[in-house]
Amino acid sequence: MGLSKKELEIQRITDSITQAVAEQRLPPGTRLVEAQLVDNLKANRNHVRAALQRLALRHIVTIETNKGASIAQPSVEEARNIFMARTILERGIIEMLVQRLRKMDVTLLKKQIQQEQKAIMRGRREDIIRESGDFHLLLARLSGNPVLVDMLKNLITRSSLIISLYQKHNNPECGCDEHNNIIKTLESGNSHSAVQCMSQHLHDIEYSLNLDFWEHRKVDLNLVFNVEEENIDPE
Repeated sequence: MGLSKKELEIQRITDSITQAVAEQRLPPGTRLVEAQLVDNLKANRNHVRAALQRLALRHIVTIETNKGASIAQPSVEEARNIFMARTILERGIIEMLVQRLRKMDVTLLKKQIQQEQKAIMRGRREDIIRESGDFHLLLARLSGNPVLVDMLKNLITRSSLIISLYQKHNNPECGCDEHNNIIKTLESGNSHSAVQCMSQHLHDIEYSLNLDFWEHRKVDLNLVFNVEEENIDPE
């Protein structure tokens, strides 16, 4: 039995917000005003509220009493946990895929790389981020396990929030060569090499976030505002 019209509508709203987060069009901390979502998504207010509740359960949205909904702002600890989860999940996906890889799968992966390269040439950040995430999701789909696809989709969306907050530089295109290397190791049939290649790729993404800096950062307000204590008049 298919989904009801109500469920389909809630799913449409959920997918629209999730996609905007994944493509970094909705940065962490963005306030989600219900009236604006209703107007922009041409949706029913009750359906919007239901979608926001579902996104909150997936830790993509934060809902606070008397403040409403906003895009989540993951902590450094949460960032580390998410990338640990991604590494465990995607290593498993690679292990499964090596055992069942077909020529048509390699063709599909190479076509996805071409899409990613075209996005890089266009220079639109959201397109690059989308195509890069789609590469990882395609690996999951080719593994043949739809549950893993759903789990990874949520982790990729949450990863986008983390990258928005903590990335050292504004260059989303650095993973394309590494994606090519993942395809090569899959073609070789060497499960260990393929798993290691994926692990290194995710490690490189996490390293680019400079989490150590944010975790141990201490802020001196005197330095921030260039205030010298001896020049302060206590009166």
